Amino acid sequence: MDDDDEILDSAPISKSDEELEKGFVAAIVEQPKLMDELAKQLVTLSLAIPGIYATALKLLAGDDAVASSLPCIIGAFVFWGLSLVFAFVSLTPREWQVDRTMLRRNSACKNGAQLSIEEFFKLSARYKRRLLITATACCFVGICLACVAVFPVTSQTVKP
Repeated sequence: MDDDDEILDSAPISKSDEELEKGFVAAIVEQPKLMDELAKQLVTLSLAIPGIYATALKLLAGDDAVASSLPCIIGAFVFWGLSLVFAFVSLTPREWQVDRTMLRRNSACKNGAQLSIEEFFKLSARYKRRLLITATACCFVGICLACVAVFPVTSQTVKP
């Protein structure tokens, strides 16, 4: 018998491999619906936060607040804008090179090689997590700057 005629053993796909494949297909199918829902929430937040902030600034600090704290106000809106940019980038579909026939790999994927289905889920989640952590940090800095604009810290308010 030649080496080319060797009979290979085969077995049915395992339950965990079948579930990974189903999850991969479900993620592709459901992604547009999930992105639409998240985009609606982000648009609502992006319209609500500046409106609420402007109202609070006007009610709490009056007309003089805008002139005296303009750098903080601009900074707050810049960081809120950056937060939205990072959030939208995390929601934007990214092209991943996935080998749909490989459910998982025994060793780490080399640069440029196609991902297994399992690696796709892990790398996709890690990519989105990094962007959302950055978006959250930008939003927090914007809130801090907004608070400084409304409640300025001066030498008169800080007493030793």
